[in-house]
Amino acid sequence: MENKKQKTGDVETRLIASLPEEKTNEKFFTLSEFRHEVGIPLVLAKKLVLWGEIEAARAVDGTIRIAGTEVSRAIKLIENPWVKGYYFVRALGPGLITGASDDDPSGIGTYSAVGAKFGFAILWMAAWLLPMMLAIQEACARIGIVTGRGLAGVLQKHYKKKFVAGAVALLIIANVANIGADLGAMAASLQLLMKINFYVAVTFFALLTIFLEIFVGYHIYVKVLKWLSISVLAYIVAGIMIKPEWHEVFSNAFIPQISFSREYVFAMIAVFGTTITPYLFFWQASGEVEENRVHKKIEGFFRKRENHLHNRIVRMRTDVGTGMILANIVFFFIILTTAQVLFKNGITSIESAEQAALALKPLAGKHAFLLFALGIIGTGMLAVPILAGSGAYALSEIMKWREGLEEKFSRAKGFYMIITISILVGLSLNFFHINPILALYYSAFLNGVISVPLLIAIMVVGNDVKIMGKETHPKWVWFFGWLAIIAMIIAIITAVILYW
Repeated sequence: MENKKQKTGDVETRLIASLPEEKTNEKFFTLSEFRHEVGIPLVLAKKLVLWGEIEAARAVDGTIRIAGTEVSRAIKLIENPWVKGYYFVRALGPGLITGASDDDPSGIGTYSAVGAKFGFAILWMAAWLLPMMLAIQEACARIGIVTGRGLAGVLQKHYKKKFVAGAVALLIIANVANIGADLGAMAASLQLLMKINFYVAVTFFALLTIFLEIFVGYHIYVKVLKWLSISVLAYIVAGIMIKPEWHEVFSNAFIPQISFSREYVFAMIAVFGTTITPYLFFWQASGEVEENRVHKKIEGFFRKRENHLHNRIVRMRTDVGTGMILANIVFFFIILTTAQVLFKNGITSIESAEQAALALKPLAGKHAFLLFALGIIGTGMLAVPILAGSGAYALSEIMKWREGLEEKFSRAKGFYMIITISILVGLSLNFFHINPILALYYSAFLNGVISVPLLIAIMVVGNDVKIMGKETHPKWVWFFGWLAIIAMIIAIITAVILYW
């Protein structure tokens, strides 16, 4: 068998020019048939071939064919669920990272505060927000894939520059507050686990993040972020360990229990703002552009040029769906845990994520406390670079600077300076005795308000045939995207009436 090898970065593609005589009578499967036979998503099927784990041949018509013996080998390779899970996570991209970063320490603080204050009464939002999360992040990813530009760059071409610049300015301000809150929560959580000065810890996390973003290439850095995303599983484990009353949980999980009080409506908007948050819109689109750059050459192995967009969108949907479902499940379990342990024990005021972790210790046990605290550190290491990066992508596109985490510092100084300044300003908030977590509950509300005009712009651009060609919003994306906008407008109007 004659093998030709192509390498892009650390990814190896095996191209089989001809088939050995002993395999000419074998049954061969297309890539789609292969993934159905093995029982894996298309994105993983492709990556198994790209990584050289499974050998494939190119047929005369240009399609990829996989021998029956290779199918059997693939089934044996992933028969262990842990191995299958490893390969699946390894195959995913920015969608998983975006979803996991949605549950950053500031999000944990917001969910914890809501769970402690309202118990299970707001748990229903996890189920109701999921299809909206899926639709909105797919819309952003689709724009990035089709246009090859980040969200700010696309919006700037179709809206007034003042509108886009104002939105980006608000994004960066909100992101800096989030960064400060996340760094503070990480440092405080580390103090719960070991004796360390708070200011030393918070400075360490800030400088480590700056170093990783500037000096580690995207194709390597994205792998670090991807495996950090596993840290959010700590909250699912903690939620199971406390042994909640499941019948009560599920009775509150799907049917809305809306209370038209100021506090409840404010909490709803804050939850929306920290779950469907503007920085994720920008990061998702830019992340897809980065993925295009990294995989531009190796993806040519699988497709003809005209199928590029369709295949990328199919792979993206698996990626985004996994990330958003993971984020939503963690959101569900954080509210479940704090409602079960704190609300039911009369602890209804939680102002920080680390306070929630500490409150769990005497009530839910040491292990639940440790998981909650470690999860804050892990998700913070994941979220801070994404918060800084999303603002840098957006501002760089407006200023027409060279941008991208795959670029060297010398070629994208403006981009990396935005990242550095954002993290350092966020760090400085922790030295002025400002309570960033408490302020974050209000910034989450502000994020919910800011998201409305951005979502309207995203939904209009994503459905414009002149921009998107044949890849405009699918009907379900259009429906749930506009449903999210309408729901938020109604909630904001209700809040204004209640506070009038």
